[in-house]
Amino acid sequence: MAGRLATFLKDAWAKEPVLVASFTIGGLALILPTLSPLTKYATMINQATPYNYPGLYLPGSGSVSPLSPLPWGPPSLFEYELTN
Repeated sequence: MAGRLATFLKDAWAKEPVLVASFTIGGLALILPTLSPLTKYATMINQATPYNYPGLYLPGSGSVSPLSPLPWGPPSLFEYELTN
């Protein structure tokens, strides 16, 4: 089996080196991201990020903005200037 694969790759490289190179690069582009150490951290971040965010929403309104601001949100710049 390995001998037939090696023969096929040698013949393909002799006839169409550009195709063999492009398929090799494409295959590596699909495989290498799963081996990257950054994939671990991206997965951890995605698991820690909540899918549903807290807040009051009107169902069926088509709006994605909350009805009222969250009580623990940051103050606006205008309020900051007035208090300091």
